[in-house]
Amino acid sequence: MPKDYLTEYEPLLTKGGKKPKRFQFPNKILLLAMFSTCIGGTFQCGYNISIINSPTKYVQDFINQTWRQRYQTEISNNGLTLLWSTIVSMFTIGGFIGVSIGGTLSVKLGRRGTLLANNVFSLLASLLMGLSSSAGSFEMLIIGRLLIGINAGIALCVEPMFLGEIAPTSLRGAMGTGSSIFLTGGILSGQVMGLKELLGKEQYWPLLLSTTCIPTLLQLQLLPWFPESPRYLLIDRGDKEKCKKALNQLHGSEGSDIVLEDIQKEKDNLVGFKAKKPWELFADRSIRWQVITIIVLNIAQQLNGVNAMYFYADYLFRQAGISEDNIPYATVGTGACECLTALTCGMLVESLGRKVLISGGYLLMSICCILFTVTLALQNVSPVFPYLSVACVFAFVLSFGLGPGGVTNILTTEMFKQTTRPAAFMIAGSVNWLSFFIIGLLFPFIVIGLQHYCFLVFFVVCLSVGIYIIVVLPETKNKSFVDIQKEFQSRWSKETNFDEADALLISTSL
Repeated sequence: MPKDYLTEYEPLLTKGGKKPKRFQFPNKILLLAMFSTCIGGTFQCGYNISIINSPTKYVQDFINQTWRQRYQTEISNNGLTLLWSTIVSMFTIGGFIGVSIGGTLSVKLGRRGTLLANNVFSLLASLLMGLSSSAGSFEMLIIGRLLIGINAGIALCVEPMFLGEIAPTSLRGAMGTGSSIFLTGGILSGQVMGLKELLGKEQYWPLLLSTTCIPTLLQLQLLPWFPESPRYLLIDRGDKEKCKKALNQLHGSEGSDIVLEDIQKEKDNLVGFKAKKPWELFADRSIRWQVITIIVLNIAQQLNGVNAMYFYADYLFRQAGISEDNIPYATVGTGACECLTALTCGMLVESLGRKVLISGGYLLMSICCILFTVTLALQNVSPVFPYLSVACVFAFVLSFGLGPGGVTNILTTEMFKQTTRPAAFMIAGSVNWLSFFIIGLLFPFIVIGLQHYCFLVFFVVCLSVGIYIIVVLPETKNKSFVDIQKEFQSRWSKETNFDEADALLISTSL
């Protein structure tokens, strides 16, 4: 932002005779950049996670009708279940494909360039799903769900990386939680759009599934106005002029020269080092504990029981006397709770720190698992226990959103440097989507086998991860990427032969 712009408007912004802080302007720009990034990224992902639940019966009726018209016979129950499961699970398969290519694309096309190109998958998916009913093709639904899954996988890999690289150190955590806030906002929006008052009626289900194009079109209108990541421009592309222009646009002209100098020093110390592949991270002993940590955190994010809690919420709402017609509104309430705690996490992450929030979240979730198991076991003892179980559902969701749901992606950004970050997100995303797929396959059998005692399994997961974080993870708040890595090395890698880590990298304020 030019200095004369600030000079011209400074008198209008003066309050109480005091000049406004210079960082107010860049913060507003960064907020807009975060919105334009997340609306077509994690918001889109969350929206497509929840949007498929509302029209379940209508889509299954469509499959029945299409099968009957094609083959003049009724589809078997097993065949219907297989096709419906395929439509749902294609999203996770697509997500795994997306994260597998997202890191590579972010190096070749840039962070912003990858996010913009990613919208092609979303537009194609919207078109296929919207026309599937008219075309009488459930295959179009399968392909559409695969494509929107690829879109989600790429977004979850590249979006947190982009936000972490354009944010100043003091706002890196708050901007990093933007991914979680928009993800939960997308889930909530999908739940609301699926209500009968909006697009939850039978004749509207193709339109409901095609609304995924709306956030895509918003991102295509907004994101091109913002620059590529300055770190990517200088370190990966060697374009100093574009880097300086991007810094001026994101942070203002004052102070951008200092940031540019820091990035230049980091680039000079990275001469000869190229962006690493995922398998190279496993062989690099200097970042062994960072790799182990992101694997543990991303497995735990899917295996901590939050999906099981949402499953039991439907059953518990019935137990508590909520009518069948009102259950969707109660479900929207759980989505609103998670969205609220994601916002709260964003406000607290820079004051309390990452370690306190994520470890505290997992420990609270472990307590909720025990209480939930007890209240489920006593459902028939007193009419008060179903209500206590419902309270445990909301407490569990609140604990998840406050820590694990909001902080995990921030830590993946902060624990790695420029040359290892894309590969780290590929590893983290692959583990996350594989765990999502596995829990989707095994969860019904876990519930059938253990019933409500399944939460004892999730208690062990949450408690173990909470303890792991306390013991292994250093606090990353207000620390540079290099300082964080040095702290890991000083704790766990005394015997390590540092290769790239031996370079005295100078931290950047981004």
